[in-house]
Amino acid sequence: MGAATLTLGSLALGLLNVAAAPAHSAPYSVTYNAITPTMADKTVVLSGHDLTIDQVVQVARYGAKVVLTPEARQRSADAYGLLLEAAAEGMPVYWFNRGVGSGRQTNIFTGDPLSPDNKALLESRQLAVFRRGALAGLGPEISDEEIVRAMLVVRANTMSFEAASPQLTQRLLDLLNDRITPVVQSRNTVGEGDLAIFANVAATMVGAGTAYYRGVRMPALQALQEAGLSPLAPFGADDSELESSDGYATGQAALLVHDAREALSWADLIYAVDLNGMNSSVSPLAAPVQANRPFKWLNWDAARVLDMLRGSYLFELDEQRIIQDPESLRASSIRQASAWQAWAQLRDDVIVQMNSSDHNPAVRVGAAPSDSWELNTPQLAQFYVKGGPHSHGQHGFILSNANWDPYPLANDIEAFTIALANMDVAVSQRLLRFSNTFFTVLSPSSSTPGEPGRFGVTQGSEVASGALMQEIQGLINPVPPEGSGLVKNVEDLQAQTRLKVVRGRIAVADTVDLLAEDLLTGTHWLDLRKQQDSSRSFGASPTAVWNAFRQVLPFKDDAIRDRPIHEVAASFIRDNPAARFYSGNDREPDAVTRRHIAQ
Repeated sequence: MGAATLTLGSLALGLLNVAAAPAHSAPYSVTYNAITPTMADKTVVLSGHDLTIDQVVQVARYGAKVVLTPEARQRSADAYGLLLEAAAEGMPVYWFNRGVGSGRQTNIFTGDPLSPDNKALLESRQLAVFRRGALAGLGPEISDEEIVRAMLVVRANTMSFEAASPQLTQRLLDLLNDRITPVVQSRNTVGEGDLAIFANVAATMVGAGTAYYRGVRMPALQALQEAGLSPLAPFGADDSELESSDGYATGQAALLVHDAREALSWADLIYAVDLNGMNSSVSPLAAPVQANRPFKWLNWDAARVLDMLRGSYLFELDEQRIIQDPESLRASSIRQASAWQAWAQLRDDVIVQMNSSDHNPAVRVGAAPSDSWELNTPQLAQFYVKGGPHSHGQHGFILSNANWDPYPLANDIEAFTIALANMDVAVSQRLLRFSNTFFTVLSPSSSTPGEPGRFGVTQGSEVASGALMQEIQGLINPVPPEGSGLVKNVEDLQAQTRLKVVRGRIAVADTVDLLAEDLLTGTHWLDLRKQQDSSRSFGASPTAVWNAFRQVLPFKDDAIRDRPIHEVAASFIRDNPAARFYSGNDREPDAVTRRHIAQ
Protein backbone atom coordinates (compact mmCIF):
# COMPACT_ATOMS: atom_id res chain seq x y z
CA MET A 1 0.00 0.00 0.00
CA GLY A 2 2.89 2.30 0.54
CA ALA A 3 3.36 5.21 2.89
CA ALA A 4 0.52 7.15 1.32
CA THR A 5 -2.12 4.77 2.63
CA LEU A 6 -4.21 6.57 5.21
CA THR A 7 -4.82 5.56 8.78
CA LEU A 8 -8.31 5.40 10.23
CA GLY A 9 -7.81 8.74 11.95
CA SER A 10 -6.93 10.62 8.78
CA LEU A 11 -9.66 8.81 6.87
CA ALA A 12 -12.23 9.85 9.42
CA LEU A 13 -11.18 13.48 9.06
CA GLY A 14 -10.17 13.62 5.44
CA LEU A 15 -12.65 11.23 3.88
CA LEU A 16 -15.84 11.24 5.84
CA ASN A 17 -15.64 14.98 6.53
CA VAL A 18 -18.82 15.08 8.49
CA ALA A 19 -17.52 15.93 11.95
CA ALA A 20 -19.47 18.79 13.41
CA ALA A 21 -17.53 22.06 13.40
CA PRO A 22 -18.48 25.39 14.95
CA ALA A 23 -20.19 27.73 12.53
CA HIS A 24 -17.44 30.29 12.96
CA SER A 25 -14.59 27.86 12.28
CA ALA A 26 -12.38 28.33 9.23
CA PRO A 27 -13.61 26.41 6.16
CA TYR A 28 -10.19 24.81 5.80
CA SER A 29 -9.67 23.92 9.44
CA VAL A 30 -9.03 20.27 8.56
CA THR A 31 -5.37 19.62 7.84
CA TYR A 32 -4.72 19.30 4.10
CA ASN A 33 -2.98 16.08 3.07
CA ALA A 34 -1.00 16.90 -0.06
CA ILE A 35 0.36 14.10 -2.19
CA THR A 36 4.03 13.30 -2.63
CA PRO A 37 4.49 13.37 -6.44
CA THR A 38 7.05 10.58 -6.74
CA MET A 39 5.71 9.63 -10.20
CA ALA A 40 5.61 13.15 -11.66
CA ASP A 41 7.91 11.99 -14.46
CA LYS A 42 5.44 9.29 -15.54
CA THR A 43 2.62 9.86 -18.05
CA VAL A 44 -0.63 7.87 -18.11
CA VAL A 45 -2.30 7.71 -21.52
CA LEU A 46 -6.08 8.07 -21.42
CA SER A 47 -8.02 6.43 -24.23
CA GLY A 48 -11.41 6.23 -22.54
CA HIS A 49 -11.28 2.45 -22.79
CA ASP A 50 -8.46 0.99 -20.72
CA LEU A 51 -7.75 3.11 -17.64
CA THR A 52 -6.62 0.79 -14.84
CA ILE A 53 -6.92 0.95 -11.06
CA ASP A 54 -3.14 1.22 -10.75
CA GLN A 55 -3.06 4.13 -13.20
CA VAL A 56 -5.67 6.02 -11.18
CA VAL A 57 -3.45 5.56 -8.12
CA GLN A 58 -0.37 6.70 -10.03
CA VAL A 59 -2.09 9.94 -11.02
CA ALA A 60 -4.10 10.54 -7.85
CA ARG A 61 -1.63 9.53 -5.17
CA TYR A 62 1.76 9.95 -6.83
CA GLY A 63 1.33 12.83 -9.28
CA ALA A 64 1.68 11.09 -12.65
CA LYS A 65 0.80 13.24 -15.67
CA VAL A 66 -1.99 12.44 -18.13
CA VAL A 67 -2.45 12.75 -21.87
CA LEU A 68 -5.40 11.89 -24.10
CA THR A 69 -4.89 9.71 -27.14
CA PRO A 70 -5.59 11.44 -30.47
CA GLU A 71 -8.55 9.10 -30.93
CA ALA A 72 -10.04 10.10 -27.57
CA ARG A 73 -9.65 13.80 -28.36
CA GLN A 74 -11.28 13.29 -31.73
CA ARG A 75 -14.15 11.30 -30.22
CA SER A 76 -14.94 14.16 -27.85
CA ALA A 77 -14.55 16.75 -30.62
CA ASP A 78 -16.96 14.78 -32.80
CA ALA A 79 -19.50 14.60 -29.97
CA TYR A 80 -19.13 18.36 -29.45
CA GLY A 81 -19.76 18.98 -33.14
CA LEU A 82 -22.85 16.76 -33.04
CA LEU A 83 -24.17 18.72 -30.04
CA LEU A 84 -23.83 22.02 -31.90
CA GLU A 85 -25.39 20.56 -35.04
CA ALA A 86 -28.34 19.15 -33.07
CA ALA A 87 -29.32 22.61 -31.85
CA ALA A 88 -28.80 24.07 -35.32
CA GLU A 89 -31.20 21.44 -36.70
CA GLY A 90 -33.81 22.43 -34.11
CA MET A 91 -33.60 19.28 -32.01
CA PRO A 92 -34.32 19.65 -28.27
CA VAL A 93 -31.22 18.76 -26.23
CA TYR A 94 -31.43 18.37 -22.47
CA TRP A 95 -29.09 20.70 -20.56
CA PHE A 96 -28.14 22.65 -23.70
CA ASN A 97 -30.90 24.42 -25.62
CA ARG A 98 -33.34 23.10 -23.02
CA GLY A 99 -33.01 23.55 -19.29
CA VAL A 100 -31.93 21.04 -16.66
CA GLY A 101 -33.83 19.13 -14.00
CA SER A 102 -37.19 20.75 -13.30
CA GLY A 103 -36.44 23.26 -16.08
CA ARG A 104 -35.99 20.60 -18.74
CA GLN A 105 -38.91 21.93 -20.80
CA THR A 106 -37.62 25.50 -20.72
CA ASN A 107 -36.14 26.83 -23.96
CA ILE A 108 -32.71 28.37 -23.39
CA PHE A 109 -32.17 29.37 -27.00
CA THR A 110 -33.31 28.36 -30.46
CA GLY A 111 -31.42 27.95 -33.69
CA ASP A 112 -27.70 27.85 -34.43
CA PRO A 113 -25.62 28.06 -31.22
CA LEU A 114 -22.84 29.80 -33.19
CA SER A 115 -25.04 32.65 -34.42
CA PRO A 116 -23.78 35.94 -32.94
CA ASP A 117 -26.64 36.32 -30.45
CA ASN A 118 -26.65 32.71 -29.31
CA LYS A 119 -22.87 32.58 -29.10
CA ALA A 120 -22.80 35.62 -26.85
CA LEU A 121 -25.61 34.19 -24.72
CA LEU A 122 -23.86 30.85 -24.27
CA GLU A 123 -20.49 32.43 -23.49
CA SER A 124 -22.04 34.64 -20.83
CA ARG A 125 -24.26 31.91 -19.43
CA GLN A 126 -21.52 29.31 -19.20
CA LEU A 127 -19.04 31.67 -17.58
CA ALA A 128 -21.63 32.68 -14.98
CA VAL A 129 -22.45 29.03 -14.21
CA PHE A 130 -18.76 28.15 -13.85
CA ARG A 131 -18.15 31.12 -11.56
CA ARG A 132 -21.11 30.23 -9.34
CA GLY A 133 -19.44 26.90 -8.73
CA ALA A 134 -17.24 28.59 -6.13
CA LEU A 135 -20.36 29.03 -3.97
CA ALA A 136 -21.62 25.46 -4.36
CA GLY A 137 -21.36 22.60 -1.97
CA LEU A 138 -21.66 21.50 1.61
CA GLY A 139 -18.47 21.28 3.64
CA PRO A 140 -16.15 20.46 5.23
CA GLU A 141 -13.66 20.59 2.42
CA ILE A 142 -12.04 17.44 1.10
CA SER A 143 -8.72 17.37 2.89
CA ASP A 144 -6.97 14.68 0.84
CA GLU A 145 -5.51 15.82 -2.46
CA GLU A 146 -5.56 12.25 -3.77
CA ILE A 147 -9.38 12.14 -3.64
CA VAL A 148 -9.78 15.22 -5.82
CA ARG A 149 -7.12 14.03 -8.25
CA ALA A 150 -8.76 10.60 -8.43
CA MET A 151 -12.10 12.10 -9.41
CA LEU A 152 -10.38 14.37 -11.95
CA VAL A 153 -8.53 11.58 -13.73
CA VAL A 154 -11.68 9.46 -13.87
CA ARG A 155 -13.61 12.39 -15.32
CA ALA A 156 -10.84 13.18 -17.82
CA ASN A 157 -11.10 9.61 -19.08
CA THR A 158 -14.91 9.43 -19.21
CA MET A 159 -15.33 12.95 -20.57
CA SER A 160 -13.67 11.79 -23.78
CA PHE A 161 -17.09 10.31 -24.60
CA GLU A 162 -18.90 13.59 -23.95
CA ALA A 163 -19.59 16.72 -25.99
CA ALA A 164 -17.08 18.90 -24.13
CA SER A 165 -15.54 21.87 -25.83
CA PRO A 166 -11.90 21.32 -26.76
CA GLN A 167 -10.84 23.99 -24.28
CA LEU A 168 -12.69 22.27 -21.42
CA THR A 169 -11.07 18.94 -22.30
CA GLN A 170 -7.63 20.54 -22.21
CA ARG A 171 -8.23 22.43 -18.98
CA LEU A 172 -9.16 19.24 -17.13
CA LEU A 173 -5.83 17.76 -18.20
CA ASP A 174 -4.08 20.99 -17.17
CA LEU A 175 -5.40 20.75 -13.61
CA LEU A 176 -3.88 17.32 -13.24
CA ASN A 177 -0.61 17.97 -15.02
CA ASP A 178 0.10 21.32 -13.35
CA ARG A 179 -1.17 20.00 -10.02
CA ILE A 180 -3.83 22.63 -9.58
CA THR A 181 -6.19 20.94 -7.13
CA PRO A 182 -9.53 22.69 -6.63
CA VAL A 183 -10.89 23.16 -3.13
CA VAL A 184 -13.89 20.83 -3.19
CA GLN A 185 -16.67 20.58 -0.61
CA SER A 186 -17.15 17.02 0.53
CA ARG A 187 -20.86 16.43 1.10
CA ASN A 188 -23.12 18.11 -1.45
CA THR A 189 -23.97 14.97 -3.38
CA VAL A 190 -26.66 12.34 -2.89
CA GLY A 191 -24.26 9.76 -4.28
CA GLU A 192 -25.13 10.02 -7.95
CA GLY A 193 -24.39 12.75 -10.47
CA ASP A 194 -21.89 14.61 -8.28
CA LEU A 195 -22.96 18.00 -9.62
CA ALA A 196 -21.93 20.41 -6.87
CA ILE A 197 -18.67 18.53 -6.35
CA PHE A 198 -17.66 19.15 -9.95
CA ALA A 199 -19.09 22.69 -9.82
CA ASN A 200 -16.24 23.48 -7.41
CA VAL A 201 -13.84 22.19 -10.07
CA ALA A 202 -15.55 24.34 -12.70
CA ALA A 203 -14.96 27.43 -10.56
CA THR A 204 -11.22 26.79 -10.38
CA MET A 205 -11.08 26.47 -14.17
CA VAL A 206 -12.33 30.04 -14.63
CA GLY A 207 -10.26 31.45 -11.76
CA ALA A 208 -13.02 31.67 -9.16
CA GLY A 209 -12.81 30.38 -5.61
CA THR A 210 -9.80 28.71 -4.04
CA ALA A 211 -7.38 25.99 -5.09
CA TYR A 212 -4.11 24.38 -4.12
CA TYR A 213 -1.13 24.81 -6.41
CA ARG A 214 1.37 22.06 -5.76
CA GLY A 215 0.02 21.70 -2.24
CA VAL A 216 -0.09 25.43 -1.41
CA ARG A 217 -3.48 27.06 -0.86
CA MET A 218 -4.22 30.25 -2.82
CA PRO A 219 -6.94 31.95 -4.89
CA ALA A 220 -7.78 29.87 -7.94
CA LEU A 221 -6.87 32.72 -10.29
CA GLN A 222 -3.41 32.90 -8.74
CA ALA A 223 -3.01 29.14 -9.10
CA LEU A 224 -3.79 29.40 -12.82
CA GLN A 225 -1.32 32.25 -13.17
CA GLU A 226 1.40 30.32 -11.31
CA ALA A 227 0.94 27.55 -13.87
CA GLY A 228 0.98 29.98 -16.80
CA LEU A 229 -2.69 29.42 -17.65
CA SER A 230 -5.49 31.83 -18.49
CA PRO A 231 -9.00 31.37 -17.10
CA LEU A 232 -11.12 28.99 -19.15
CA ALA A 233 -13.73 30.36 -21.56
CA PRO A 234 -16.41 27.64 -21.36
CA PHE A 235 -18.96 27.23 -24.14
CA GLY A 236 -21.68 24.97 -25.43
CA ALA A 237 -22.92 22.67 -22.66
CA ASP A 238 -19.61 22.60 -20.79
CA ASP A 239 -21.26 22.79 -17.37
CA SER A 240 -23.20 19.64 -18.20
CA GLU A 241 -20.21 17.87 -19.73
CA LEU A 242 -18.04 18.44 -16.65
CA GLU A 243 -20.54 18.12 -13.83
CA SER A 244 -22.81 15.26 -14.90
CA SER A 245 -20.64 12.43 -13.61
CA ASP A 246 -20.16 9.94 -10.79
CA GLY A 247 -16.43 10.57 -10.84
CA TYR A 248 -16.28 11.60 -7.17
CA ALA A 249 -17.42 8.17 -5.96
CA THR A 250 -15.76 6.24 -8.77
CA GLY A 251 -12.36 7.80 -8.12
CA GLN A 252 -12.58 6.89 -4.45
CA ALA A 253 -13.77 3.41 -5.36
CA ALA A 254 -10.61 2.97 -7.44
CA LEU A 255 -8.51 3.91 -4.40
CA LEU A 256 -10.59 1.51 -2.32
CA VAL A 257 -9.99 -1.37 -4.73
CA HIS A 258 -6.25 -0.68 -4.83
CA ASP A 259 -5.84 -0.55 -1.06
CA ALA A 260 -8.16 -3.49 -0.50
CA ARG A 261 -6.07 -5.70 -2.76
CA GLU A 262 -3.05 -5.04 -0.57
CA ALA A 263 -5.04 -5.70 2.60
CA LEU A 264 -6.34 -9.02 1.24
CA SER A 265 -2.86 -10.03 0.07
CA TRP A 266 -1.51 -9.33 3.54
CA ALA A 267 -4.39 -11.28 5.08
CA ASP A 268 -3.26 -14.36 3.14
CA LEU A 269 0.36 -13.86 4.17
CA ILE A 270 -0.41 -13.40 7.86
CA TYR A 271 -2.76 -16.37 7.79
CA ALA A 272 0.20 -18.48 6.63
CA VAL A 273 2.21 -17.04 9.53
CA ASP A 274 -0.59 -17.91 11.96
CA LEU A 275 -0.87 -21.49 10.74
CA ASN A 276 2.83 -21.93 11.46
CA GLY A 277 2.49 -20.24 14.82
CA MET A 278 -0.41 -22.47 15.86
CA ASN A 279 1.29 -25.66 14.59
CA SER A 280 -1.90 -26.15 12.61
CA SER A 281 -3.29 -28.98 10.58
CA VAL A 282 -3.25 -27.94 6.93
CA SER A 283 -5.81 -30.51 5.79
CA PRO A 284 -8.56 -27.91 5.13
CA LEU A 285 -6.39 -26.48 2.33
CA ALA A 286 -5.64 -29.80 0.62
CA ALA A 287 -6.75 -30.44 -2.96
CA PRO A 288 -9.30 -33.21 -2.20
CA VAL A 289 -11.07 -30.96 0.30
CA GLN A 290 -11.19 -28.15 -2.20
CA ALA A 291 -12.40 -30.44 -4.98
CA ASN A 292 -15.41 -31.35 -2.87
CA ARG A 293 -16.64 -27.74 -3.07
CA PRO A 294 -15.35 -26.16 -6.29
CA PHE A 295 -16.01 -22.49 -5.71
CA LYS A 296 -13.31 -20.97 -7.85
CA TRP A 297 -12.16 -18.25 -5.45
CA LEU A 298 -12.15 -20.64 -2.49
CA ASN A 299 -10.04 -23.11 -4.42
CA TRP A 300 -7.73 -20.33 -5.59
CA ASP A 301 -7.08 -18.93 -2.13
CA ALA A 302 -6.50 -22.34 -0.58
CA ALA A 303 -3.94 -23.16 -3.28
CA ARG A 304 -2.32 -19.75 -2.76
CA VAL A 305 -1.91 -20.21 1.00
CA LEU A 306 -0.66 -23.76 0.49
CA ASP A 307 1.95 -22.43 -1.89
CA MET A 308 3.08 -19.92 0.73
CA LEU A 309 3.47 -22.78 3.21
CA ARG A 310 5.45 -25.03 0.89
CA GLY A 311 8.48 -26.30 2.84
CA SER A 312 6.91 -25.63 6.25
CA TYR A 313 7.28 -28.00 9.20
CA LEU A 314 3.47 -28.26 9.10
CA PHE A 315 3.85 -30.96 6.45
CA GLU A 316 6.02 -33.05 8.78
CA LEU A 317 4.53 -35.38 11.40
CA ASP A 318 4.24 -33.87 14.88
CA GLU A 319 2.68 -35.83 17.72
CA GLN A 320 1.75 -32.59 19.52
CA ARG A 321 -0.28 -31.26 16.57
CA ILE A 322 -4.01 -31.56 17.23
CA ILE A 323 -6.21 -33.07 14.54
CA GLN A 324 -8.37 -30.00 14.00
CA ASP A 325 -7.91 -26.29 14.64
CA PRO A 326 -10.60 -23.87 15.81
CA GLU A 327 -12.94 -22.84 13.02
CA SER A 328 -11.37 -19.40 12.76
CA LEU A 329 -8.14 -21.01 11.53
CA ARG A 330 -9.82 -23.75 9.50
CA ALA A 331 -12.20 -21.34 7.76
CA SER A 332 -9.98 -18.26 7.35
CA SER A 333 -9.16 -19.24 3.79
CA ILE A 334 -12.88 -19.48 3.03
CA ARG A 335 -13.60 -16.04 4.50
CA GLN A 336 -10.58 -14.51 2.77
CA ALA A 337 -11.47 -16.10 -0.54
CA SER A 338 -15.01 -14.79 -0.28
CA ALA A 339 -13.66 -11.31 0.32
CA TRP A 340 -11.43 -11.74 -2.74
CA GLN A 341 -14.49 -12.73 -4.78
CA ALA A 342 -16.40 -9.62 -3.67
CA TRP A 343 -13.28 -7.55 -4.35
CA ALA A 344 -13.02 -8.91 -7.89
CA GLN A 345 -16.64 -8.04 -8.60
CA LEU A 346 -16.12 -4.51 -7.29
CA ARG A 347 -12.90 -4.16 -9.27
CA ASP A 348 -14.69 -5.15 -12.47
CA ASP A 349 -17.48 -2.64 -11.75
CA VAL A 350 -15.00 0.18 -11.19
CA ILE A 351 -13.12 -0.61 -14.39
CA VAL A 352 -16.34 -0.52 -16.43
CA GLN A 353 -17.58 2.61 -14.65
CA MET A 354 -14.42 4.62 -15.27
CA ASN A 355 -14.06 3.50 -18.89
CA SER A 356 -17.54 4.40 -20.09
CA SER A 357 -19.99 7.29 -20.09
CA ASP A 358 -22.28 7.98 -17.14
CA HIS A 359 -23.40 11.27 -18.68
CA ASN A 360 -26.87 12.59 -19.43
CA PRO A 361 -27.60 13.10 -22.29
CA ALA A 362 -25.82 10.30 -24.16
CA VAL A 363 -24.14 11.40 -27.39
CA ARG A 364 -23.51 8.68 -29.98
CA VAL A 365 -21.79 9.88 -33.11
CA GLY A 366 -22.47 7.58 -36.08
CA ALA A 367 -25.57 5.91 -34.61
CA ALA A 368 -28.40 5.63 -37.14
CA PRO A 369 -32.12 4.71 -37.09
CA SER A 370 -31.26 1.48 -38.88
CA ASP A 371 -29.03 0.30 -36.01
CA SER A 372 -31.88 -1.03 -33.86
CA TRP A 373 -35.64 -1.18 -34.14
CA GLU A 374 -36.40 1.33 -31.38
CA LEU A 375 -34.25 4.03 -33.00
CA ASN A 376 -36.48 3.82 -36.07
CA THR A 377 -39.65 4.74 -34.14
CA PRO A 378 -41.10 8.29 -34.26
CA GLN A 379 -40.42 8.85 -30.57
CA LEU A 380 -36.68 8.21 -30.77
CA ALA A 381 -36.17 9.40 -34.35
CA GLN A 382 -36.85 12.97 -33.16
CA PHE A 383 -33.46 12.83 -31.40
CA TYR A 384 -31.57 11.86 -34.55
CA VAL A 385 -29.07 14.44 -35.77
CA LYS A 386 -28.87 14.21 -39.53
CA GLY A 387 -25.48 15.93 -39.76
CA GLY A 388 -24.25 19.21 -41.17
CA PRO A 389 -21.48 21.82 -41.04
CA HIS A 390 -20.99 21.81 -37.25
CA SER A 391 -20.64 18.02 -37.15
CA HIS A 392 -18.60 17.86 -40.40
CA GLY A 393 -21.41 15.87 -41.93
CA GLN A 394 -21.48 13.24 -39.21
CA HIS A 395 -24.85 12.00 -37.93
CA GLY A 396 -25.85 10.46 -34.63
CA PHE A 397 -28.21 10.41 -31.66
CA ILE A 398 -28.43 12.52 -28.49
CA LEU A 399 -30.65 10.78 -25.93
CA SER A 400 -31.71 11.58 -22.38
CA ASN A 401 -31.00 8.76 -19.96
CA ALA A 402 -30.39 7.63 -16.37
CA ASN A 403 -26.77 6.56 -16.79
CA TRP A 404 -25.64 8.57 -13.80
CA ASP A 405 -27.43 6.10 -11.53
CA PRO A 406 -24.30 4.37 -10.19
CA TYR A 407 -25.55 0.82 -9.90
CA PRO A 408 -24.26 -1.88 -9.75
CA LEU A 409 -21.18 -0.07 -8.41
CA ALA A 410 -22.96 1.23 -5.30
CA ASN A 411 -24.32 -2.22 -4.41
CA ASP A 412 -20.97 -3.92 -4.81
CA ILE A 413 -19.13 -1.36 -2.68
CA GLU A 414 -21.40 -2.34 0.20
CA ALA A 415 -21.17 -6.04 -0.68
CA PHE A 416 -17.37 -5.89 -0.50
CA THR A 417 -17.41 -4.04 2.81
CA ILE A 418 -19.66 -6.73 4.28
CA ALA A 419 -17.48 -9.54 2.89
CA LEU A 420 -14.40 -7.84 4.33
CA ALA A 421 -16.03 -7.65 7.76
CA ASN A 422 -16.84 -11.36 7.60
CA MET A 423 -13.17 -12.01 6.90
CA ASP A 424 -12.17 -9.74 9.77
CA VAL A 425 -14.28 -11.76 12.22
CA ALA A 426 -12.12 -14.80 11.43
CA VAL A 427 -8.92 -12.75 11.78
CA SER A 428 -9.98 -11.32 15.14
CA GLN A 429 -10.95 -14.72 16.50
CA ARG A 430 -7.95 -16.70 15.29
CA LEU A 431 -5.46 -14.32 16.90
CA LEU A 432 -7.31 -14.76 20.21
CA ARG A 433 -7.00 -18.54 20.04
CA PHE A 434 -3.28 -18.23 20.70
CA SER A 435 -4.11 -17.56 24.35
CA ASN A 436 -5.64 -21.04 24.69
CA THR A 437 -3.21 -23.89 25.34
CA PHE A 438 -5.82 -26.41 24.21
CA PHE A 439 -5.01 -25.25 20.67
CA THR A 440 -1.39 -24.14 21.01
CA VAL A 441 -0.37 -27.10 23.25
CA LEU A 442 2.82 -25.13 23.96
CA SER A 443 2.53 -22.95 27.05
CA PRO A 444 5.18 -20.19 27.06
CA SER A 445 7.16 -19.80 30.27
CA SER A 446 7.07 -16.46 32.03
CA SER A 447 10.85 -16.39 31.70
CA THR A 448 10.80 -16.83 27.93
CA PRO A 449 12.29 -13.73 26.23
CA GLY A 450 9.55 -11.85 24.47
CA GLU A 451 6.83 -13.74 26.37
CA PRO A 452 3.38 -12.31 25.42
CA GLY A 453 2.86 -10.43 28.65
CA ARG A 454 6.05 -8.40 28.26
CA PHE A 455 5.03 -6.97 24.92
CA GLY A 456 1.38 -7.12 25.79
CA VAL A 457 1.02 -9.02 22.52
CA THR A 458 -1.73 -11.43 23.53
CA GLN A 459 -3.54 -9.32 26.09
CA GLY A 460 -3.14 -6.13 24.07
CA SER A 461 -4.32 -7.81 20.88
CA GLU A 462 -7.45 -9.08 22.59
CA VAL A 463 -8.50 -5.55 23.53
CA ALA A 464 -7.38 -4.00 20.24
CA SER A 465 -9.11 -6.59 18.07
CA GLY A 466 -12.31 -6.16 20.06
CA ALA A 467 -12.20 -2.39 19.64
CA LEU A 468 -11.51 -2.68 15.92
CA MET A 469 -14.32 -5.18 15.38
CA GLN A 470 -16.75 -2.78 17.05
CA GLU A 471 -15.82 -0.15 14.47
CA ILE A 472 -16.00 -2.60 11.58
CA GLN A 473 -19.41 -3.86 12.68
CA GLY A 474 -20.73 -0.31 12.62
CA LEU A 475 -19.39 0.23 9.10
CA ILE A 476 -21.23 -2.71 7.54
CA ASN A 477 -24.76 -1.60 8.40
CA PRO A 478 -26.16 -0.93 4.92
CA VAL A 479 -26.98 2.65 4.03
CA PRO A 480 -30.80 2.63 3.83
CA PRO A 481 -32.10 2.99 0.27
CA GLU A 482 -33.36 6.51 -0.28
CA GLY A 483 -36.01 7.94 -2.54
CA SER A 484 -36.87 11.57 -1.92
CA GLY A 485 -38.65 13.72 -4.49
CA LEU A 486 -35.94 16.35 -5.01
CA VAL A 487 -35.96 19.11 -7.66
CA LYS A 488 -39.76 19.18 -7.98
CA ASN A 489 -39.90 15.36 -7.89
CA VAL A 490 -37.70 15.02 -10.98
CA GLU A 491 -34.69 13.56 -9.16
CA ASP A 492 -36.45 11.09 -6.88
CA LEU A 493 -33.74 8.44 -6.34
CA GLN A 494 -30.55 8.82 -4.33
CA ALA A 495 -27.69 6.30 -4.22
CA GLN A 496 -25.63 7.54 -1.23
CA THR A 497 -22.49 6.22 -2.94
CA ARG A 498 -20.34 8.78 -1.14
CA LEU A 499 -21.31 7.29 2.20
CA LYS A 500 -20.82 3.74 0.96
CA VAL A 501 -17.35 4.27 -0.47
CA VAL A 502 -16.18 6.17 2.62
CA ARG A 503 -17.33 3.32 4.84
CA GLY A 504 -15.54 0.86 2.59
CA ARG A 505 -12.28 2.78 2.73
CA ILE A 506 -12.43 3.11 6.51
CA ALA A 507 -13.16 -0.62 6.77
CA VAL A 508 -10.01 -1.35 4.76
CA ALA A 509 -7.98 0.91 7.06
CA ASP A 510 -9.47 -0.85 10.09
CA THR A 511 -8.62 -4.20 8.51
CA VAL A 512 -4.98 -3.19 8.17
CA ASP A 513 -4.95 -2.27 11.86
CA LEU A 514 -6.52 -5.62 12.73
CA LEU A 515 -3.97 -7.45 10.60
CA ALA A 516 -1.23 -5.56 12.46
CA GLU A 517 -2.42 -7.13 15.71
CA ASP A 518 -2.51 -10.51 14.00
CA LEU A 519 1.03 -9.97 12.70
CA LEU A 520 2.28 -9.20 16.22
CA THR A 521 0.72 -12.37 17.56
CA GLY A 522 1.65 -14.67 14.68
CA THR A 523 5.30 -13.66 14.47
CA HIS A 524 5.63 -13.91 18.24
CA TRP A 525 4.55 -17.52 18.02
CA LEU A 526 6.99 -18.21 15.19
CA ASP A 527 9.73 -17.24 17.63
CA LEU A 528 8.30 -19.60 20.22
CA ARG A 529 7.98 -22.47 17.74
CA LYS A 530 11.56 -21.92 16.66
CA GLN A 531 12.71 -21.98 20.28
CA GLN A 532 10.76 -25.18 20.77
CA ASP A 533 12.56 -26.81 17.82
CA SER A 534 15.31 -24.91 16.04
CA SER A 535 15.13 -27.19 13.00
CA ARG A 536 11.67 -26.02 12.07
CA SER A 537 11.08 -24.13 8.85
CA PHE A 538 8.00 -22.09 8.06
CA GLY A 539 7.97 -21.83 4.27
CA ALA A 540 9.62 -19.13 2.20
CA SER A 541 6.93 -16.44 2.45
CA PRO A 542 6.13 -16.66 6.19
CA THR A 543 9.85 -16.78 6.92
CA ALA A 544 10.49 -13.70 4.78
CA VAL A 545 7.71 -11.77 6.58
CA TRP A 546 8.98 -12.89 9.99
CA ASN A 547 12.61 -11.96 9.29
CA ALA A 548 11.74 -8.59 7.77
CA PHE A 549 9.42 -7.73 10.65
CA ARG A 550 12.02 -8.68 13.22
CA GLN A 551 14.34 -6.13 11.62
CA VAL A 552 11.98 -3.35 12.73
CA LEU A 553 10.62 -5.00 15.89
CA PRO A 554 13.08 -7.43 17.48
CA PHE A 555 11.79 -10.27 19.64
CA LYS A 556 13.15 -8.76 22.84
CA ASP A 557 10.99 -5.91 24.07
CA ASP A 558 13.85 -3.71 25.29
CA ALA A 559 14.86 -2.92 21.69
CA ILE A 560 12.07 -0.39 21.13
CA ARG A 561 10.50 1.93 23.68
CA ASP A 562 9.46 5.15 21.95
CA ARG A 563 6.58 3.93 19.77
CA PRO A 564 3.53 1.71 20.36
CA ILE A 565 4.21 -1.69 18.88
CA HIS A 566 0.85 -1.62 17.07
CA GLU A 567 2.02 1.40 15.08
CA VAL A 568 5.24 -0.41 14.22
CA ALA A 569 3.28 -3.38 12.92
CA ALA A 570 0.69 -1.31 11.04
CA SER A 571 3.38 0.82 9.41
CA PHE A 572 5.24 -2.32 8.40
CA ILE A 573 2.16 -3.57 6.53
CA ARG A 574 1.46 -0.20 4.92
CA ASP A 575 5.05 0.41 3.88
CA ASN A 576 5.71 -3.03 2.38
CA PRO A 577 3.78 -4.36 -0.61
CA ALA A 578 2.69 -7.93 0.00
CA ALA A 579 4.32 -8.89 -3.31
CA ARG A 580 7.68 -8.32 -1.64
CA PHE A 581 7.08 -11.58 0.25
CA TYR A 582 4.89 -13.54 -2.15
CA SER A 583 4.21 -13.06 -5.85
CA GLY A 584 3.12 -16.53 -6.90
CA ASN A 585 -0.31 -17.86 -7.83
CA ASP A 586 -1.79 -14.51 -8.85
CA ARG A 587 -3.58 -15.99 -11.85
CA GLU A 588 -7.30 -15.61 -12.16
CA PRO A 589 -8.80 -18.54 -10.24
CA ASP A 590 -10.55 -20.39 -13.09
CA ALA A 591 -7.48 -22.47 -13.95
CA VAL A 592 -7.07 -23.49 -10.32
CA THR A 593 -10.71 -24.55 -10.14
CA ARG A 594 -10.44 -26.69 -13.24
CA ARG A 595 -7.38 -28.42 -11.82
CA HIS A 596 -9.21 -29.37 -8.62
CA ILE A 597 -12.32 -30.53 -10.46
CA ALA A 598 -10.20 -32.67 -12.78
CA GLN A 599 -8.73 -34.46 -9.78
